[in-house]
Amino acid sequence: MKIINTKNAPAAIGPYSQAILVNNILFTSGQIPINPETNEIVSSDIEEQTKQVLKNIKAILEEAGYNLNDVAKTTIYLKDLQHFGTVNKLYEEFFNGHKPARTTIEVSRLPKDVLIEIDAIALKG
Repeated sequence: MKIINTKNAPAAIGPYSQAILVNNILFTSGQIPINPETNEIVSSDIEEQTKQVLKNIKAILEEAGYNLNDVAKTTIYLKDLQHFGTVNKLYEEFFNGHKPARTTIEVSRLPKDVLIEIDAIALKG
C-alpha cells in the first residue's frame, strides 16, 4: 500500500490521505472545490466548483502515474440534484468520451458547505 500526495491538489483536511494505491488500484478520497494554491473554496458557483473538483482528481491521478482513462468508477455527491445537468455536462467534457461507472447521490451537507464532492477509483489493467 502506498500513500499518494501531491501539492497540485488540496491537502487532506482530516486524518486521511489524498489517495491510496493498493497493487494496481488507486482509491482517491473525496475531492471538494478547494484551490490548492490558495487553500480556499473556488466560488459558490456549481460550474466553477465542479471544474475545480475534477482538476483536483486529475492532479492526484497524475501524481500516482494514472490518467483519466484509468478511472473505473466515480461517486458524485451533490448538495442539490437540480445541479445534475450542469455537473453531468462538465463531467462528460472532462472525461472526453471515457465513461467510468458512476453513482450520483444528493446529500444534505458536504465539508465546508460546498456544493459537490467527487471520489474516484482507477486501475491499470
